[in-house]
Amino acid sequence: MLIASSYPFLEVFWTMLIFFAFFIWIWLLFTVFADLFRRDDASGWAKTGWIILIIVLPYLGVFIYLIAQHEGMAERTIRSQESAKSEMDQYVRSVAGGSDPSEQIAKAKRLLDDGTINQSEFDQIKQKALASA
Repeated sequence: MLIASSYPFLEVFWTMLIFFAFFIWIWLLFTVFADLFRRDDASGWAKTGWIILIIVLPYLGVFIYLIAQHEGMAERTIRSQESAKSEMDQYVRSVAGGSDPSEQIAKAKRLLDDGTINQSEFDQIKQKALASA
């Protein structure tokens, strides 16, 4: 007997639908737990109560949390993303350094005037700065 005849298309579709619904629920569960542990406005008892509710009544607990805390979740997510973006921007600025050639030449001139570098080193820095422009 063929497998295709014993497992019709609608059953395959139904199985896929159930699988994806379960996958989405697992994703929501992780999202709720991540938000719950990231919160700084809830006490330990409040977090424990939410965890117990989610464990005892999994689907209902997740949906109740999403309904009750949706605005706070959005604000915390936006704040977290803005913080990550500002840290990344700060890191890029620190790594990129002074990419402005005039800035690099001015720094090199100060080093030359202070005696930290000699004239040939200053000329090399100046050539590099002008070449990157």
